[in-house]
Amino acid sequence: MNKIMSDHNQDIHVFPNKTATGVAAGKAIETCIVKLQSTQTSVRIIFAAAPSQDSMLAYITNSKLIDWNKVTAFNMDEYIGLEPDSPELFSSYLNKNLFSKISVKNKNTINVHNGISNELKRYTDLLLDASIDIVCLGIGENGHIAFNDPPVADFNDSETIKVVKLDRACRVQQVNDGCFDSIQSVPEKAITLTIPTLLKGKHLFCVVNGLNKSNAVKDTLTGPITTSCPASILTTHANCKFYFDKDAYQETLKLQNI
Repeated sequence: MNKIMSDHNQDIHVFPNKTATGVAAGKAIETCIVKLQSTQTSVRIIFAAAPSQDSMLAYITNSKLIDWNKVTAFNMDEYIGLEPDSPELFSSYLNKNLFSKISVKNKNTINVHNGISNELKRYTDLLLDASIDIVCLGIGENGHIAFNDPPVADFNDSETIKVVKLDRACRVQQVNDGCFDSIQSVPEKAITLTIPTLLKGKHLFCVVNGLNKSNAVKDTLTGPITTSCPASILTTHANCKFYFDKDAYQETLKLQNI
C-alpha cells in the first residue's frame, strides 16, 4: 500500500446540482485551454468518459473561444472484451459527447482490438511524445481515478499505461451509473493510464457528482494519502481543481460541521 504525506492542497468548488457543477468546470477548463492556446500551438488533453463528465463536455463543445484545431485529445481508459463500436466503450462515449461535436487536431483513443501489447506500445509512445497540459477526470465510488482501483493502484507505477483487473465495486458502479444492465455484462479487464501518467498533467480538473460518490470524496479530501483511496493522491497535485455537486460533497460537509 502506497502512502504519501500531503498538506491536502485543495481547490474546491461545490454547486447545487450536476448541471451547475459541469458548467462551472467547463468554464474553468475553457479558460485554461484559451490561456494555453495563447502561447502554444498545441494543447494536449486527457478526457475521462463517464456520466459525471456530461455537463462539462456539453459546455466545452459549445465553446466559441476554444480553437479545437489546436487540441490533441486522449481518452484515459478502455474496457477489454466488448465488441468494436459497442456503445459501452469509452471511445464510443467520447465520440458521441465530444468528437462528433468538434474537430480536434488529433484524436487518440485506446483501441483494444489492435492487439493489447501493440496498443500499449502505441499509446505509450503517443502520451510520451510531449507533456500533457490538461486532465479531465472524476472519482469512482471506490475512490479510483481512471481504472486504477484500490487493488491495482500504484502511486509509483513504472508503466505509462497498463492492463488491469477491475475491482467488483468498480464494476457495480458501472451498473449504478446506468452504463450496463447487470454486473455480468461489465467487462472484468480494462486498459488504463497509470496514476503517475495522470499526475504529470499540468492542470487537473476533477468533476464528481452524486451521493454514491460522497464517501469517496470525503476520503479523498480528508483521509490519508493511500492507495485504498487512489483519488487521495490528487490532493498532492499543485494544480488540481475539484468540482462537486452538493450530494457528492455531503459527507465532507458533515465532517466540517462537527
